[in-house]
Amino acid sequence: MITERVMDPAEPKEVSESRVATTLPLFDVHAYVDDFNRGIVPAYGRGTADTELPADAGVARSIIPPGTAAVRDFSHLAPQIPELIADRCVGCMTCVNACPDSAILGVALPTSQVDEMVSHFAAAHAEPELALTTGRSHFVRTTKYADLPARRGLEPADFGIFVDPIHCKGCAECVEVCHSLGYDALRMITKLIQEPAGESTLDRYARDMALFRSLPPTPAGYRSEKALADLMLGERAIGYVGGAGSCAGCGEASAVRMLVAATRQVHGPGSMGIVAATGCNTVYGSTYPYNPFLVPWTNSLFENAPADAMGIRARWDQAGHADRRLWVLGGDGAMYDIGFQSLSRMVASGADIKVLVLDTQVYSNTGGQASTASFGGQVTKLSAYGSELHGRPERRKELGRILIGHGEVFVAQTTPAHINHFYRAVMDANDYPGPAVLIVYTPCQPEHGIPDNASTAQAKLAVSSRAFPLFVYDPRKGPTIAKRLSLQGNPAPKEDWFTAPDGSVQDFLTFARTEGRFAPHFGADGGATPEIVATREDRLANWRTLQQMAGVR
Repeated sequence: MITERVMDPAEPKEVSESRVATTLPLFDVHAYVDDFNRGIVPAYGRGTADTELPADAGVARSIIPPGTAAVRDFSHLAPQIPELIADRCVGCMTCVNACPDSAILGVALPTSQVDEMVSHFAAAHAEPELALTTGRSHFVRTTKYADLPARRGLEPADFGIFVDPIHCKGCAECVEVCHSLGYDALRMITKLIQEPAGESTLDRYARDMALFRSLPPTPAGYRSEKALADLMLGERAIGYVGGAGSCAGCGEASAVRMLVAATRQVHGPGSMGIVAATGCNTVYGSTYPYNPFLVPWTNSLFENAPADAMGIRARWDQAGHADRRLWVLGGDGAMYDIGFQSLSRMVASGADIKVLVLDTQVYSNTGGQASTASFGGQVTKLSAYGSELHGRPERRKELGRILIGHGEVFVAQTTPAHINHFYRAVMDANDYPGPAVLIVYTPCQPEHGIPDNASTAQAKLAVSSRAFPLFVYDPRKGPTIAKRLSLQGNPAPKEDWFTAPDGSVQDFLTFARTEGRFAPHFGADGGATPEIVATREDRLANWRTLQQMAGVR
């Protein structure tokens, strides 16, 4: 496993080296990484790998160096790209966290430093006035980073947002989350061939990203410990560099990069490793030769990743690495179905292993088949809607409740859309001295039948409609389930259903009407089938059970 040797997209032939985690016998890792970044990756980028490259010793050992996806170019994938409207930005960082591709990035720096650094960058550019104007246009004064720090005696900082044209897939998730908060500080613009100033849109974005890379990280004094979205401003937060082959707007990718960000930023860049169960996450995370991770990870079969992790945990502990966090990533098959026994065994062992369940309620990677995480009535490749069968005939399996039954295990059900809840769950899981499992709602655009920009909106609706309630079960909180289980974060936690400010009741049918996977259950008149109504009652029964367990009912 090799770490922290990353290609800079601005200079693809330059390689920065910091450390190597493991040296393989009879195999010069340093030389191999150099060769990989200087020869193998560019050949794949040109589409000439089959004719140019000899047999690869690294492939034979199943090795891909870290961060190679940083140079993967998606700039011509979509016709539009987000643009910042600086004077509307408040620095909330929601867009930066929501992006599944590390394509929108933020920074907060003392105003004097911004002026000096932008001016220095512009002076070195062929068109200094143009570079100065567009560079400064990325920064804005906000209450969060200017006025509040000034009250603590710090120089006010300017906050900047930059969009990387190489990694952006045009999903518009950032624009949607900004709009949902009422700021509208981002908009989608067409990638014009020529702008009025005489340069192409992509050239402008590339130059401005070069400016961003020349800036230092946000000083710690400007990062809020209460607004956990600021974790993405950390100097160690970007451990998932973008360039992965995930779908536009992928809910899984946002969860993965936020998990990596929280762990690396809090505990250090060498603080974690990943065992990835085969699934979407391993396909978009290791499409040769592109690896978006800066942390060491290994791919296991989707039925035994937790068992694989138990072996790695034992070896790390034996070698004196008990302080390293070991995370297992896996989807429905890896955790709900084929690999459930392995997960249960790992939890029962008490091993200090953490698990991120990427819950898409369907087998996303293999064609959209039903899983035991699927909802009743859900239409999938193996639960079609026809004259006899009206979608999946079984109820959803509640993995979280099953895991709580194991006793001494930290369990959280959360979503990346609930930023503070998600990050707090990751941080508490990392601190828990034993097994911890995070079940995370991760929308799958093609299988859920939702737009590319809808991951955050659908996750929030899944929570408010009781389709996927938030909870945290922490054995450290007390001896009873009621003391250990918290439903904090759910709207109206003591009520059956949440009533929105407009007076509408947010029940499961409200959620189901917004997704293609449930569309056949609703007629032209808005009527619902008995099957989807039964799922509404199942979701209410699950919610009431959680309320009773938490002592709020």
